[in-house]
Amino acid sequence: MKLITLVLAGGRVDELGVFTLTRPKSAVPFGGMYRIIDFPLSNLSHSGIDIVGILSQYNPSELIAHIGSGIHWDIAGRGKGIKMLPPYKGVRASDWYRGTADAVYQNLSFINEHSPDYVLIISGDHIYNMDYNDIINFHIEKNAELTIGFVKVPSKEGYRFGMADIGSDGALADYQEKPEKTKYEWASLTIYVFKTDVLIQALKKNAREKSHEFGRDIIPALMKENAKVYGYKFNGYWGYTKTIEEYFATNMDLLGEEPKINLASWGVKTNIYGRYNHDLPPSMFASTADVEDALLGRGCVIRGKVSHSVLGYNVVVEKGALVKDSIVMSDCIIGEGTVIENAIIDENVRIGKNSVIGEKKITCIGKDVVIPDTIRIGAGCVVWPFTRENAFKEKNIAPGTTVGGEEI
Repeated sequence: MKLITLVLAGGRVDELGVFTLTRPKSAVPFGGMYRIIDFPLSNLSHSGIDIVGILSQYNPSELIAHIGSGIHWDIAGRGKGIKMLPPYKGVRASDWYRGTADAVYQNLSFINEHSPDYVLIISGDHIYNMDYNDIINFHIEKNAELTIGFVKVPSKEGYRFGMADIGSDGALADYQEKPEKTKYEWASLTIYVFKTDVLIQALKKNAREKSHEFGRDIIPALMKENAKVYGYKFNGYWGYTKTIEEYFATNMDLLGEEPKINLASWGVKTNIYGRYNHDLPPSMFASTADVEDALLGRGCVIRGKVSHSVLGYNVVVEKGALVKDSIVMSDCIIGEGTVIENAIIDENVRIGKNSVIGEKKITCIGKDVVIPDTIRIGAGCVVWPFTRENAFKEKNIAPGTTVGGEEI
């Protein structure tokens, strides 16, 4: 049995706002030292799947630099490897990927090159721990033409997902793509196992259509043709991270006495050489430091207080500062006396002294922002990437305000 994997990792989501303006969702930092794509790649590594194509499109430079040769996930060497698969740009806009199915269709040459019996297609932007051999073996045992991974969600959330009615034997009785209302509770994980010939035939048929999505087009078409489509029920943790609130909550699931995401037992791997992370010293806690229920990357210098927060590497929290219920990504400086609460702060942000950022609703600060001293930024505010001190015309930024926003 020969199998290859294609990872859908090139898209951005509007719901993550400033954090996906300069990178795809799969490359967004997560959990202090990781990126979201590290989780599916680690799953592949632990599952022994070592021929992987990554379908990238939107602002891929951070993603490409992070993936490198794939050696960080042990997916490199003779007979195995990770290959970046960007779209073939021609003279027309349509030469770019027009959807998830079109992205795979444009890379049929990669599939044909390896002549696999099965193709595993997964999303590169979900947080979970899975042995893919379980769904692959299920697929083979059922002699399925397509097997889809599902996780249980409240039916009232069904409008956000592909929802299915799964029979007692695992066969799909019905599938609805993002229905307005549904009684079903099983949501697609965007994990597909295809028989290769079935996938190729379906993609070639779909190429003549106007819409090119697996959930909207490929799955309903196969169901209509009475193909053998099965649903695999996954009962583990799954972090969707599509919205600011979900991204925030999933990071917070790393904290507590018994965190829902156990990084050690999951064995999550990452590119430790990215941005010189490997050269950083251990984090340092001054005599004035007070840290409780927090996850910190390497190279942090803590002179203030950090409570129930996730910090990336090389973060400085100065004396008298407070970081509470927040996410601070790498290479940030939090000035003396500054209070940050309920905020997400992207990489390389400089915040001056005695400022107050965030309240009850999550405040979002984009990357490479410089915030001057004594600024109060209210709940639910958004500061665009690369915003500088002169953009803060007032000392008090009203809740819900957007600062910056020039084209980048």
